[in-house]
Amino acid sequence: MKIRAVTVGLDLPVPHVTTSVFDEVASFLRDATQAFSQAGLEVQTTRIAGADLGQTIDALGDGLKPWAAETEHATREAGIDYLSIGRIPARQHAIVRDVVAPLLSAGTVVNVSADLLEGGLPSIAMAAACATAVKHLAHSTDQGFGNLRFAATASCPPNIPFLPAAYHVGGAPRFAIAVQAADVAVAALSGTGGMSDIEDRLVDAFETAVEPLEASALQLEAESGYPFVGVDLSPAPFPSDDAAIGAAIEAAGVERFGAPGSLYVAAMLTRAIRRTRIRRSGFSGLMLPVLEDSVLARRMGECPSRVHELLLYSAVCGTGLDTVPLAEDISESELAGIYLDVA
Repeated sequence: MKIRAVTVGLDLPVPHVTTSVFDEVASFLRDATQAFSQAGLEVQTTRIAGADLGQTIDALGDGLKPWAAETEHATREAGIDYLSIGRIPARQHAIVRDVVAPLLSAGTVVNVSADLLEGGLPSIAMAAACATAVKHLAHSTDQGFGNLRFAATASCPPNIPFLPAAYHVGGAPRFAIAVQAADVAVAALSGTGGMSDIEDRLVDAFETAVEPLEASALQLEAESGYPFVGVDLSPAPFPSDDAAIGAAIEAAGVERFGAPGSLYVAAMLTRAIRRTRIRRSGFSGLMLPVLEDSVLARRMGECPSRVHELLLYSAVCGTGLDTVPLAEDISESELAGIYLDVA
């Protein structure tokens, strides 16, 4: 297991980008990286996330894009790896339609998300706006990878440490931790010989792996004054079979991911994560990011029409569609339909 990210949520300075804010957070992130390293935990990236963007957009008007560029520059100058400027409310769908693609195309580490829900219901206008932005990013960024820095979300809480969905609850800075822990699930389920006790095995494995991390985070909270929100236990994979969540599902006794039993194991993985006696934050569910998981990528290659099958698993695992490859010629109306289904 590795720490995918230590993410600090904070109120980003608006309209003037005050570099001292970023320097202070960067100092904390350096201390955090050192503390976790001393506990034997590798920190892969450091990140920051701003709050809901509604009031910021109202205040900046046409100045959102240059403000984002200046904020990204301050982030990089401070030595912080990635930035989410926050979440765009559904009522501001025109910003997503017209500004998000140029904003992300102009940057390299800036992320942003859009809220698909308005008044608790899916927004048709926001779904359409997200589809437009994604199509533009597919052509305006190298191999379409700008889309990895944009997320259309629904019912996502604040303080998620994974980008691009991350946004700050508002108020004083606080930190959360994202883990690359699919290897923990693979090890726990390999050689089990059946599905009867997989949930208990997973609970024990996750608690054993994460407890030293939690102890270090709580000590860091006490020493720094930065509140520790929790660990997002969603077991992010790495593109090798020994760290692939698809491999974990197959190790549990499923013939291949997508075969009968896959949905059951997906649900058990999520139940196990949520049974752990760890301070949790964010998604804390099963993540199925196809482009980051060698086994899921192979299975999608064998049957590329599985997008809605993945959405079925998402209904029981707490996360939606993530890094799913789609045909270049997919229409905006098809994309909008997928977003409405996710919402």
